Amino acid sequence: MVNSIEQFGKACHDALKAKPGPTGRTTVCAMLRELLLNTELMNKTFDDNSPERKILYEDPELGFCVLAHNYKGAKDSPPHDHGPSWAIYGQVSGETKMFDWELVSPAGPDKTGKVKHKKDYTLKPGIAHVYNEGDLHSPSRAGATRLIRIEGTNMEKIKRFKYEAI
Repeated sequence: MVNSIEQFGKACHDALKAKPGPTGRTTVCAMLRELLLNTELMNKTFDDNSPERKILYEDPELGFCVLAHNYKGAKDSPPHDHGPSWAIYGQVSGETKMFDWELVSPAGPDKTGKVKHKKDYTLKPGIAHVYNEGDLHSPSRAGATRLIRIEGTNMEKIKRFKYEAI
């Protein structure tokens, strides 16, 4: 079991370097599930003053980021993808209802894309899920939640298009 986020980030690096693409991400997702069970490390990672989004580790070679998200109340996000990147969500506490969407019409710089509901499921503590490039999803949180999310690149630097459900 890893004992620090830095150690986890380096293990993710090794897994993604050895198996780039979806295969490596599946490995990292399994590693994240194990990390989520490390309650001592999760308690050190989060406290009542943790911000909503905090980068814990940014890989200098591959560019992926490990983030802590601390939502203090209910929060919904519209349907979205991660642009040219991917993400892995891992639930630490609370529950997140996730919705997967099917593309009806693509988005562009001046055009909102259209999506229709495909399925929904609930992320509970200890569950992690991979969203590859182009996977459209939206989270809904009814109350306080904490999660660890891995982004293929720092999404703060990526312009994404908008989507709306039909």
